[in-house]
This record gives sequence, C-alpha cells and structure tokens, in this order.
Amino acid sequence: MGKLRTWGIKFGHWSIICLPLWLGSAAQTHPQGASAIAQNLAFQNQVTLEVKGDYRYITSNGIPDHQPGNFPNRGNPNRISPQKHQYRVPVRPQQAATITPMRRQPFGVALNGVPFDPGTAEFWNNDRQSGWRYNALSGSINLGLDDHHAHVQPTGAYHYHGLPTGLIASLSSTQSMILVGYAADGFPIYALKGYTDAQDANSELKQMKPSYRLKSGRRPDGPLGLYDGTFEQDYQFVQGAGDLDQCNGRVGVTPDYPQRIYHYYITETYPFIPRCFRGTPDSSFARNNPPPPRRPSQPPSHPSGQHPPGHHPPRHRPPKHRRPPHPGHWPPPPRHRH
Repeated sequence: MGKLRTWGIKFGHWSIICLPLWLGSAAQTHPQGASAIAQNLAFQNQVTLEVKGDYRYITSNGIPDHQPGNFPNRGNPNRISPQKHQYRVPVRPQQAATITPMRRQPFGVALNGVPFDPGTAEFWNNDRQSGWRYNALSGSINLGLDDHHAHVQPTGAYHYHGLPTGLIASLSSTQSMILVGYAADGFPIYALKGYTDAQDANSELKQMKPSYRLKSGRRPDGPLGLYDGTFEQDYQFVQGAGDLDQCNGRVGVTPDYPQRIYHYYITETYPFIPRCFRGTPDSSFARNNPPPPRRPSQPPSHPSGQHPPGHHPPRHRPPKHRRPPHPGHWPPPPRHRH
C-alpha cells in the first residue's frame, strides 16, 4: 500500500508548499493495466505555491497527486506527460465592475497544480459557428474522462472538467469547507460545501446548489430536440434558484478568509466548474503566452492584468472534415496504434 507525504518549506517571506506525492506501487492499489502502471510510475506530482509581493505564483508539472485514469483510452487517445504550468494570481483579489466570461483559457488551477478547464473543443456537427458546444459531463459524448472528471489534451496536459475527486479525498474534512484551488482572478475555489449562513462560520455545512436550470421546450436550430443538457447552451441562469450567483460563487466567510471574501464553488451539477469571473483574470492563464516574471525584485506597483502573461499549452481542435466529431479532444489514431 502506498503512502502520502506532505511537507512545507519557508525562506524568509517566501512560502513554498509541496503537496502530497503518491509513493508506492500503483500496481498494488490501482490495477488499471500495464500501460497505465508504467505511465504513472514514470512521473510524480511537482508543484510550488509562492507568495511574493502582491502575487501568488503557482508552478507545476501538471501531474496529479492522485492515481489518474488509464490514458490513452477509447474516448481519449492522449497520454499524460509533464507540463510547464506557470500561473500567478493576486493575493488580494478585487471584484470587477462587470463579469468576465471565461473564454479560451483555464478557469483556474488546483492546489496540486492541475488546471481547471471545463470547456470542450467539441461542437454540434463539428461546427464552431453553430454555437452549440457539447457539455463534457452530460454523458452524451465519450471524452474518456476518468473518475476524477479529468482527461488529457493532445499536448499531454491532464486537466479537470468537474470535481477533482482524488484531490478532494486527500483534503476532505467533514468539519470544514475544502479549499481546492484558485481562480485566474485570484479568488479561492472551494468544493461542494459551504456554510448554511454565508456570514456565520459556526453555522452548519451544506452542499451548495448552483442557480442554473435546463431551459424548457426545444432548441430552435442546430441539433434541435429538447433541451436535455447535452450542450452547454441547454442551461440558463435563474437568479435565486440556488445558493450561488452566475459565476457559481458568493461572498461570505471561509476558514481561510474569516473576514469574508468572494469565493467560487465546484459543484456536482452544471456548471460544475464556473464559467465566468467576478474579478479580473490574470493574463498568465491565457493560452500561448510566455510565462510571467518569476521573482520580481520589487512588489508590483499596479494591479493584476498589466503584467507579462503566463504559459499554457494550446487547446487543439478536431479537424472540420471529420463529421460527426469524434468524442475526445482529438481524433483517434488508426487502430494499429492502439
């Protein structure tokens, strides 16, 4: 049976946190086949969280600190490989005057260094212009997601589309809210539960309910048919229908921020991972950008959003001549490669 090990290091006003690494034989605890065992023994989770000046820097190799699923698989032909994720978020985030929709970027990053990236590259009829984007967790298409609601991009980047169950299990507490990461705007992300009274840390925990509901009736164009959750556009935000706002968050106290802060939730139902930002997302989360400056000699003199951006591998799209789109982030290789 493997063991979990954690440790922390402090250098003056720098804080480095090394999160759990799985030590031991994957074959003993997760018999998923020889290819998965060989792959998961090859790499270990590496992540650091450093606070310097006005920013928190998150650097990781993108390898999860829990046993991932077996990749490649029938729905996802890609293999996990180490990445060079470099993100930064403001330590004291501020709500912006307007909401910023999440576009071609991850929503945030988990404490284990794995990105939260809920969007898909699959559209109805393989036509991005149709406006009908598949919902990754609808069950209507097979994207090869594992038990942690994650899979792999063609670049080898492992990423979450929903609740990071393995990470939650390692952090789980029945007595407290569970901080699982930070959004690109710097606000904290919690999983599943919050206080019954958002302003009272002594109130009981309850499972947070999003305020998104399925639309009624039938789709007017594109795939037609009933709104059934197959596509993201099947849902609409209904003010007051749940506990959370349009960005799947709320203002309140948390164990980590007892003075109140806006914070997000990852939930069991749509939108699962938020799809918009209450603050200003840092440019280090934009795709195809160079990494941010790593250790500024002086604290930044102005707020986030004006600094050199970070890096994230590009999301690849299925070629448009493939119809219908293959379930996954990339068309499968010929059978002889499996």
